[in-house]
Amino acid sequence: MRITGMVTRVLALDAQPWYGDSPIPEDAPPVWHFPLTCVTTDEGVDGYTMGYGANGEGIGSAHQLHDVYLRAILGKDPRQHEDLWRELMSLNRHLYPISDGLLGMLDVAFWDIKGKAAGKPIAELLGVCRTEVPAYRTGSHWNLTPADTFAEAAAMKQQGYRGYKLTLYDGPATDVPRAEAARQAVGDDFPLMLDAVAEYSFEQALEVGEALARLGYRWFEEPVPDRDIATLEQLTRRLEIPVLATETVSLRELPQFLERKACDMARGDVFIKAGITGLRKASAMCEEAGMNCEIHALHSSLLDIANLHVACSVRNCDFFELHHEMFRFGLKGAPLDIDADGCLHLPTGPGLGVELDWDWIEDNTVLELSGLRD
Repeated sequence: MRITGMVTRVLALDAQPWYGDSPIPEDAPPVWHFPLTCVTTDEGVDGYTMGYGANGEGIGSAHQLHDVYLRAILGKDPRQHEDLWRELMSLNRHLYPISDGLLGMLDVAFWDIKGKAAGKPIAELLGVCRTEVPAYRTGSHWNLTPADTFAEAAAMKQQGYRGYKLTLYDGPATDVPRAEAARQAVGDDFPLMLDAVAEYSFEQALEVGEALARLGYRWFEEPVPDRDIATLEQLTRRLEIPVLATETVSLRELPQFLERKACDMARGDVFIKAGITGLRKASAMCEEAGMNCEIHALHSSLLDIANLHVACSVRNCDFFELHHEMFRFGLKGAPLDIDADGCLHLPTGPGLGVELDWDWIEDNTVLELSGLRD
């Protein structure tokens, strides 16, 4: 089997649902563009993958896939994904403007091909250890008052999610009352987490982390920038609440965080950690270090399906993260919706195991790229 080409459709998604009743900020794109890429082979087995698009990068990413990576994969056997993954990682060494994310996209397509060729779900090729994963819901960034946070936390519990994560980064005076409101809304036993998306200073993180420990939160995520490893180490040593970090860290940077015990829990996904291949390596590193690698949701439906396959093949991940329902686009059968027990289930079809909604895709395609640029 040999790779013969690549076709990418750029899908347009209205950004308004993300902002709720608020207007879209003037400095934010009103339409998000997501690349949906198909890697073709000479045996008629195609692999699908998807990219990011919520920050205006989608169209550029689509062109980079074709301009930079297509020549590197043409004629290669996608079933030999480990060798191909290593070749692309070596290529990335010299691609200074590009992260491992686009490589991660392609790796998902290679695994989709391998699963389809074998007639098995990707997780079965990885080694299934469970077929369902409890899911928590990450809340909006627009809960401006404790009352807003109370209402959303209560709604997430009522909808059946197994936990709720707040995204707050305005400082202790504003954020602690909102964290308290969430706890009041859901009771003492419901899992809560807080993600500061790297926006706190050390002093702010220390104050908020101490409050979260008193409130019984499950973890404190990315309180400071991931690569501020010395500050992260100090926080991890001083706080009782587990500190979760490394979302933005590359696979090759991850070992130093584990060796230095700079955090209590790690973070990874199939995009930033260089594909299904890379995320499995990251999870294995963390398992050997006695640490969970909690899988990060990607605002991109096919990538989250790939995340789900990895989550069903590892034990050191307690939850599956879900974001706003708007990011479950382009798939039939609602495979990213929770069941009555608040769990997601492993897709059973070959490869990624889901069916694309081609009517929706056709209606929302605004650009198509095929092969190499002239």
